[in-house]
Amino acid sequence: MTAAIDRPATDDLASEPTWDELALDLAETIGLADPTDGAEPAAETGRLAGLTGPMSRRRFLGASAGALTVTFAVAAEASAGGRLSGLAPKQRKVTRAAAAATPAATGAGAVTGWVTVNANGTVTIRFPGGEMGQGSLTGLSQAVAEELMVEWSKVRWTAAPAKNAYFTAGSSAIRSMLQPMRIAGAQAREMLIAAAAQTWGIPVGRCVATRGTVVDKQTKRVLTYSQLVAVAKTLPVPADPPLTPAADWRILGRSARRLDLPSKTNGTAQYGIDVRLPGMLYAAIKHAPAIGGKLRGTPRVPPGALRVVPLDDACAVVATNTWLAFQGIAELEASWTTPAGAADDSSDAILAAAKDLLQNGNGVDAELSGDPGAAIDGAAKTVAATYELPYLAHAPMEVLNCTVRLTAKKCEIWVPTQAPTWVIATAKALTGLPDAKIVVHTTLMGGGLGRKFEQDYVAQAILVAKAVGKPVKLTWPREEDFTHDQYRPMSVNRVRAGLDGDGNVVGWVNRIVQPSILGQRGWIGPGQNDSQATEGATDLPYDLGARRVEYLAHPAKVPVGFWRSVGHSVNAFVVESFIDELAAEAGIDPLQFRRKLLHGKDRYLAVLNAAASLGDWGSAVPSGRARGIALAESFGSIVAEVAEVSQVGPSAMKVHRVSVAIDCGKAINPGQVRAQAEGGVVHGLSAALWGQVRFTNRRASVRNFSSYRLVRMREMPDVSVDIIESGMEHLGGIGEVAVPPIAPAVANAWFALTGERVRVLPFFPDQSRMGDD
Repeated sequence: MTAAIDRPATDDLASEPTWDELALDLAETIGLADPTDGAEPAAETGRLAGLTGPMSRRRFLGASAGALTVTFAVAAEASAGGRLSGLAPKQRKVTRAAAAATPAATGAGAVTGWVTVNANGTVTIRFPGGEMGQGSLTGLSQAVAEELMVEWSKVRWTAAPAKNAYFTAGSSAIRSMLQPMRIAGAQAREMLIAAAAQTWGIPVGRCVATRGTVVDKQTKRVLTYSQLVAVAKTLPVPADPPLTPAADWRILGRSARRLDLPSKTNGTAQYGIDVRLPGMLYAAIKHAPAIGGKLRGTPRVPPGALRVVPLDDACAVVATNTWLAFQGIAELEASWTTPAGAADDSSDAILAAAKDLLQNGNGVDAELSGDPGAAIDGAAKTVAATYELPYLAHAPMEVLNCTVRLTAKKCEIWVPTQAPTWVIATAKALTGLPDAKIVVHTTLMGGGLGRKFEQDYVAQAILVAKAVGKPVKLTWPREEDFTHDQYRPMSVNRVRAGLDGDGNVVGWVNRIVQPSILGQRGWIGPGQNDSQATEGATDLPYDLGARRVEYLAHPAKVPVGFWRSVGHSVNAFVVESFIDELAAEAGIDPLQFRRKLLHGKDRYLAVLNAAASLGDWGSAVPSGRARGIALAESFGSIVAEVAEVSQVGPSAMKVHRVSVAIDCGKAINPGQVRAQAEGGVVHGLSAALWGQVRFTNRRASVRNFSSYRLVRMREMPDVSVDIIESGMEHLGGIGEVAVPPIAPAVANAWFALTGERVRVLPFFPDQSRMGDD
């Protein structure tokens, strides 16, 4: 059964009491002394089985009942009898009576697939995803700790086996795994409670779990979790454990300290780039200058290097350290082919082809309702606009890297990846080894942003290790990361709409020309809608009358991939910019116009109004400034943003304030929601103002951050965030959702300030140098 625990006085768990303080408080409450003994955590062992990817509560229960190994690991610990001298005389009688039935921990055992109970009261939670700074490690650990009835200060973490990991993408971690992780914590809690009841020979209903112990509510006897392991590991896993009501949450819904930050600040965190193995060699990659080019022949080994490994469209230089491998790349004398048709994949040619498709191509309907063409033709006013967006690089701070130790019998991989199960599949295909002989260690990621889904760098590392016969860490130089990315697709969109005499939208047509992420991977065939290209353009909450959204696949061969918020980052700019254009044409305030189109859409209106209030919409704007607003729904969350800008030069802008309102259903960790909103503003703003990658004969123009500008500290706007909670039934994602609205909010503010519509991104393509002050 669950226990209702008093909430902490503060909403911020960063300042919660220590375990010892809480234990002493418990002892005073029920008449016992300190139940802790100061032992160190036990070694972590155990296995997670039967769980992968997003799943329902029912699927999780079925998997756990049939496949989840449930055992416990504990270090040696003193028995309750050994602490009797610390009790007051009136307490000793009850405690001695229980001592005979109190198990002494043996130091042996294992763990549930999700939870390790350590001897000193700490617990170690296995995290089945990828942590790249978005905070899902902490949020999901909060879910386990909540149900396990332990204090946040005693929570530790480790990675779950790769075969049981979910894909870290689509802002899906909390949405897909919160319930399973709650259930995992509740299962362990109920087994510990049952173990206590069996030990004492009393009904389960007399036992309650609290702060890492089980208490007999009648006699006030206490057993720590570690004392209960030997019995608990023999009990069956409960199929449907009760979950703590939201009204009684102690940890969920609060700003818990992030579990990954201590190691990141003291230098002990292990990113992929930090991996070191005995006898390891180091490799750096060099690709053909033109995407799709091939290596003509194996070049000679550069001075200071050990070997060159040819890899079809690339080659790797192997050395005794990364610096020498990088130097070898710089001095490599390689000959490359130029792919046929490369000139067609120059930026000007790609744009011209997109415009021709927009005008003359036949698309596939992603959405069709009514007859929008007829509605627009009969409208009182007709408005049309074309928008252009560039290719963008992912540019994570940690460059691509992968470490492989390969033998005839086993392949072991250390890699920062968003898709561990894909890494297993890649290794299996390249080595011929069975799944059981492939071990993937998912490290922390220094950013991913969708790039670390891909398998190119993993495959290269495996092939190099196979060639040299020793453990190898492969690292991409930054220049390779920029010039051989899986870029966010360029896009050209045309929107037409009709307004009646009252300013109502009666028809809406949106044609989207964009290279296909799914098509390039063979996941959809020709003539099919790419959902990644049209998301954020379909199923809009606005009343737009008859509507049609068409997709036309661009044939450009520049490789494209999943950039943070994917299609939403493109289509929110188009949709929200055009909504503003319609408001201007109708002569209605942009906020009021959106309210008109959102009639009856209470959640959207609440978010829109909250952002407007936070951003002081309708109040006097400081001299020389203007405000713009935008609304976007993505990954189950609704976000509205108000940007306040000024012009500081002939073609220069300062963004002073950004006010963000978010409805993600329930904020599992409000502090992290705010942090992701702030990070999304920085990322989206950098891309909108300066971000672009141009191509000449399939050669990328950007090679490093020197020409791929980001928001500097002194340019950072003041960001305020309002979190609106509409309930667990609307639980949405957070990692990407603040990115889509920022570009249109700033563009709309720029129009309000200058009268100039920005329909082509980036705003300032000629100011992308990072090194210029």
